[in-house]
Amino acid sequence: MSLRERLRTLFGFAAALGIVVALAALVGVEEFVETLVAADLALVGAAGVVALGWFLSWGMALRSVLSSLGVPVSRFRGFLLYGVAAFANNVTPFGQAGGEPVTALYLSRATDLEYERGLAAIASVDTVNLLPSTGFALVALLWLAATATVGDDVLLAAGAAAGVGVTLAIAAGFAWRFRIRLADAVAPRIAGIISRVATVVPRLSGPTAAGIRRRIDGFFGAIRRVGTDRRRLAVTLSWSAIGWACQVLALWLALAAVGSPIPISVAALVVPLGAVAGGLPLPGGAGGIEGALVALLVAAPVEVTAAAALAGVIVFRGFVYWLPVVVGGSVVGLTTVREAGRS
Repeated sequence: MSLRERLRTLFGFAAALGIVVALAALVGVEEFVETLVAADLALVGAAGVVALGWFLSWGMALRSVLSSLGVPVSRFRGFLLYGVAAFANNVTPFGQAGGEPVTALYLSRATDLEYERGLAAIASVDTVNLLPSTGFALVALLWLAATATVGDDVLLAAGAAAGVGVTLAIAAGFAWRFRIRLADAVAPRIAGIISRVATVVPRLSGPTAAGIRRRIDGFFGAIRRVGTDRRRLAVTLSWSAIGWACQVLALWLALAAVGSPIPISVAALVVPLGAVAGGLPLPGGAGGIEGALVALLVAAPVEVTAAAALAGVIVFRGFVYWLPVVVGGSVVGLTTVREAGRS
């Protein structure tokens, strides 16, 4: 990681911390701290165990996708590989968009996959994860609309999230439909950019447009292979849905731990909606997701104070954010040390 990238990451973490501090000041620092300190430790521990279930489930989803590409890995290794993916997402700006290239590079080294196939693997997992989240949010919204009065703020957030999802789906559909033209147009430009960089960077050779085109074809081929393996795709979707269910249950337990229980339907709505903030230019959406979750909980048809909402969200995100950072960061660190020793 270059000095510029390190500074950018540090600035992102500082911004995320600043947002959380601002949220605490807004809801009342004293009330927030008192609520957090008085949390039921048994329920906090239960939330942590359930969050681990989310982590394991999405690791199995990645394992399923890798199996579709002819790269079988053990359950434990799938868990560690997803830890690296989640770590990359959580320490780079724009969440998955920033972490996927880093994850693809690690997968290519750890599993002997070509880089483009590793990128296709992690992109497939992230794409599959969008489907159950949309289902959870839609069912929860319909349930709340039928049983309670849903605030305009929640409806606005749901509409915005739906708009983002539809836009991404349309963009992906067009990119797939016109993938050949896209590859023809993009390959020469990428080759030209890298060739210009190679003139000033020692030991870096410029690739040909044909070489870039082969890699793009390899990426699309891997995507097609994952999408046409229906059995594995069903398994991947199932693990993804289980992971989302674990996140929903973890938030529900976290709020119960701070003395502000909410209906499970509310948790099922705000978790996927809050995840949309992961696309902000912050490390893994840190700060932005917390703010979105607190705003949604306060606007939801439940009796939750802003301080209790922030306390519950901090407990929830403490597990969902930092668990993969610790596991994935440890894997990356140990791998780096081992490779350095071999060198």
